[in-house]
Amino acid sequence: MKKLLAALLFATTLPALAVMDVAGVKFEDTTKVGAGETALNGAGMRSRLFLKVYALGLYLPQKSGSAADVLAAKGAKRLAIVTLRDLSGEQFVDALIDGLKNNHDAATFAALGPRIEQFRAIMLTIGNAPEKSVVHLDWLPDTGTRLTFNGTQKGADIAGEDFYRALLRIWLGDKPVQDDLKEKLLGKAS
Repeated sequence: MKKLLAALLFATTLPALAVMDVAGVKFEDTTKVGAGETALNGAGMRSRLFLKVYALGLYLPQKSGSAADVLAAKGAKRLAIVTLRDLSGEQFVDALIDGLKNNHDAATFAALGPRIEQFRAIMLTIGNAPEKSVVHLDWLPDTGTRLTFNGTQKGADIAGEDFYRALLRIWLGDKPVQDDLKEKLLGKAS
């Protein structure tokens, strides 16, 4: 009995690690991005025509329920994407570029053009992204936007915080890829 009581006491004194589950994908409450600690702001699932496409978690230095505040936030950030079905690199990048087009006027999109092409080329090196592939789109203030695929960096970092903000607008802009996903990333929907 004493051993059981001691084990119970020990278990209740351990810090609880919060985990959010989205379609079977676990998002930790905090994660390190570069040299900075970030907190899970929200997470949700992208679906299309009744198909589960990917789970997405947004990590920020400080939580925020405002898209404008997220876009203006300083410090390291992460978009953590886990595929829920097999995708080709081309399908993945084409969908992201459509999201960029939908949330930027022609002049802004054109100004981002060389970096969008750099991003496209990096994404295409992935080839196929089987179900449960992990893609991180990180903003590292000292170097730029970094893409990692299943823990391996792909390509060179892409310069400019404006480019990372453009990526965020795919999900948080005025024309997000999915309205309820935007709300979940902002921590407003369960």
